[in-house]
Amino acid sequence: MLEELEYTRVEGQKKIPAITVYALSTCGFCKRSIAFLEREGFSFRYIHLDHIPLAKKTEVKAELKAKFGKDVAFPFAVIDDKDVLVGFIEPDWKLSLGTGA
Repeated sequence: MLEELEYTRVEGQKKIPAITVYALSTCGFCKRSIAFLEREGFSFRYIHLDHIPLAKKTEVKAELKAKFGKDVAFPFAVIDDKDVLVGFIEPDWKLSLGTGA
């Protein structure tokens, strides 16, 4: 299901790690997380889950929770298909993505 979604891709100089952000278009933290990734030069993809049908959004959230064992809150960033960042706290993202604290 996750690979069937229509993601928006953003190209940056940093191709590693692979980053996917699940966000809401109205979420301030989501907007800040996307701006942070762009500012830091990461390539990533994202999707605004409030732009897809509710039933599909519910399926996506259930699949993410089952796969990663964490409740889905926004933004929900998947790193290299194995780690996740839930919510946006810039120092945590910097540490997890190796851009400094």
